[in-house]
Amino acid sequence: MTTSAEVLFALKVVYTIYAFAIMSLIGWFAHRVTKKPETYKTWLTPKVFYTYLGILVVVGVGIHILTYNKIPWVAWELKKHKIPADKEINIKVKDHEFIFPDEIPITIKCGEVVKFNVVSDDLTYGFGLFRPDHSMVFQMQVVPGHDNQLLWQFHEEGTFYVLSTEYSGPKGARMKVPEAFRIIDCNKQVSMEGEK
Repeated sequence: MTTSAEVLFALKVVYTIYAFAIMSLIGWFAHRVTKKPETYKTWLTPKVFYTYLGILVVVGVGIHILTYNKIPWVAWELKKHKIPADKEINIKVKDHEFIFPDEIPITIKCGEVVKFNVVSDDLTYGFGLFRPDHSMVFQMQVVPGHDNQLLWQFHEEGTFYVLSTEYSGPKGARMKVPEAFRIIDCNKQVSMEGEK
């Protein structure tokens, strides 16, 4: 199973190449408008320009269509009402503090489908899960008076910490729960669609 770090790295590469292609189009346009019409090279016609623009649009849309199938949590979010959770974790947030239902770290088996229910009693907070190297696994906004749910399936062992990812005043910067979750038994890889 692909981790969020691997997907984000691949997307950085793809979008960097795509951004350079778009910048080349802008450079081409800038070069063209600064030249006198009699100095145009014959192959740099408006027809070629708009064909290149059309190709960029098709590639851009194609990237989004193809990455839908490669980013597992997009499909999970769209199908979450049909996916049963193996474990539900209810977390309350109040007065700039995360209140966990159990003693931490909470142990989760690799491949378990976990539903995080996070409720705020006062302010808008963020609920972000991070690896020890400070890269983000996932995050969601926690709005008071709303159901804030996120479905996730872990595929990497380790201990993860929780950090508020939304500005909720000066005290919000200290909203961190070190070693909040421990993921174990990643020898078996299971996806939300079944065995791999």
